[in-house]
Amino acid sequence: MNDSLFIEIGTHQCQKDGEDCFGDTVFSKKIPEEQRIISILSDGLGSGVKANILSSMTTRMAMKFVESNMELLRSSEIMMDALPICQVRKISYATFSIVDSELGGKTRIIEMDNPPHMFIRDFKPLTVKCREISSPKWKDRTISVSQLTTQPEDRIIMVSDGVTQAGLGNKKYPLGWGRQGCLDFILKEIRKNPYISAHDLARAVVHEALDKEVEHKAGDDISCVVLYFRKPRKLLILTGPPFDEDKDHEFAELVANYDGKTVICGGTTANIVERELCLKCEIDKTSFDDKIPMASIMEGVDLVTEGILTLTEVYRMLKEGIDKNKNNAAVRLTKMLLDSDKIDFVVGTKINIAHQDPNLPMELEIRRNIVKKIFRLLQSQYLKEISVRYI
Repeated sequence: MNDSLFIEIGTHQCQKDGEDCFGDTVFSKKIPEEQRIISILSDGLGSGVKANILSSMTTRMAMKFVESNMELLRSSEIMMDALPICQVRKISYATFSIVDSELGGKTRIIEMDNPPHMFIRDFKPLTVKCREISSPKWKDRTISVSQLTTQPEDRIIMVSDGVTQAGLGNKKYPLGWGRQGCLDFILKEIRKNPYISAHDLARAVVHEALDKEVEHKAGDDISCVVLYFRKPRKLLILTGPPFDEDKDHEFAELVANYDGKTVICGGTTANIVERELCLKCEIDKTSFDDKIPMASIMEGVDLVTEGILTLTEVYRMLKEGIDKNKNNAAVRLTKMLLDSDKIDFVVGTKINIAHQDPNLPMELEIRRNIVKKIFRLLQSQYLKEISVRYI
């Protein structure tokens, strides 16, 4: 991927109160060989299982058609034809918003009946010209197509109508929060924190919408997708000592010479860097936790943690979510991973005898395996750019 631009995608959702599944579906895909990212938000008719089926079908069909560059009107008609008919309203229906972007900056936005996207540049909303396409077959459907060239620090935000209609009917928001209310909130958040991540901004929008609802109960599915165009944030993670001790100095020099943030995972790994670079490592008591070993502080290194226990907990949180009430080493590392775009793992292959003790928990996996699980999850679910080097 081109170093000049990176696209971070952040998503947050809240299902309608009382439902067991989301009626909105978000689906994003990275196509490395084309330096291209496609992100889709679809809102199925109603809520619950039926809505989930409609929106899931729509996102997967749309992804296939957009990825293959199929003609828009034809692909939209196929999707409408394929969707099942709602027995109550006698219509087949799911709205969608699609962002199809190349790292060179060329971006296309395709929308049908979702709230219009929001495009932010230089702390200001910009209106992008669009053309409308109507289908003779589905006369009540109009597709809006916009094209623009993105720049570093641009943001594109897509929301479902659960956001814009939040609070609908109560005294303060009789017509709902509205797109303008949402946009004003987004601008305030960006001005407060110009480098707010896509994940944090999407989460903030959903939580703010939920605050507008009566008793904070979602009256509809609430979804937000943020695409943040920026220069890539790089992170180096060293874990485990090199197989050959003669490589210890070369190993430590990777930290000193890296152009980005650095993390050391593992006590032996930290000792090597401390010794080879003549640095001092001290326990960080502010990271105390009864389950996860404390982090340490080392000059020139952004984070120092224990190894396998911490990495295993990081993997769990990447799958299940971060505990916002904790500040332990695993939480800190997980946040750094989510806030980074290009992550370089350097994994030492020397076996740590302590981890072969059969009395240790079964989930305590050897370093190489847990690192593989983490970087695969970062690639598939979070669309991070990952490199792994074994030494």
